[in-house]
Amino acid sequence: MIRLLIVDDHPIVRHGLHATFDAEPDIHVAGEAANGREAIDRAVALQVDVVLMDLRMPEMDGVTAITALRNSHPHIKVLVLTTFDGDSDVLPAIEAGASGYLLKDAPTDELLRAVRAAAAGEPVLSPSIAGRLMGQVRKPVKAALTDRELQVLALVAGGASNRQAAAKLFISEASIKTHLLHIYDKLGVRDRAAAVGEGYRRGLLS
Repeated sequence: MIRLLIVDDHPIVRHGLHATFDAEPDIHVAGEAANGREAIDRAVALQVDVVLMDLRMPEMDGVTAITALRNSHPHIKVLVLTTFDGDSDVLPAIEAGASGYLLKDAPTDELLRAVRAAAAGEPVLSPSIAGRLMGQVRKPVKAALTDRELQVLALVAGGASNRQAAAKLFISEASIKTHLLHIYDKLGVRDRAAAVGEGYRRGLLS
């Protein structure tokens, strides 16, 4: 019997999933949680095998909860079930230790197979998510940022304008713009905000 915990901040979603899974002879819904903090406590207390985890929730998000569970109870498998399929959602969840990633529009039989596969220790990805990850893997590897580019990125992250960054580094504004263009290209982004976000995600900024 697979013991399952359903985590979602919408009661209607939880109840619908509860009814779906509890109708299966080999799956028992041991409990529900409305946020990541509750998920950690109940997953441990209820000794569940699989956690069906939403990502964007109050108090504690899904990625934080996944990380905590992986660190403290790595035998508990976490299967993400969400409406979000952007790189900023998918990659952090997988990196945090999620066993799989599904979208809420997945058919019932796919959800059932996914929970059984996760319980068996098999990775599970919806076709669209698998395609997205393959696209990430196939992206050409960009050169690392130079020391100067890292300095420019750090100043931009701190809110400096091109003029302020130029004054700080004793170079021209034109040079700052050139460095930024190189940074955008290497990080695969199009603007300052995205560059800063990608910089934090890659650990280039602290």
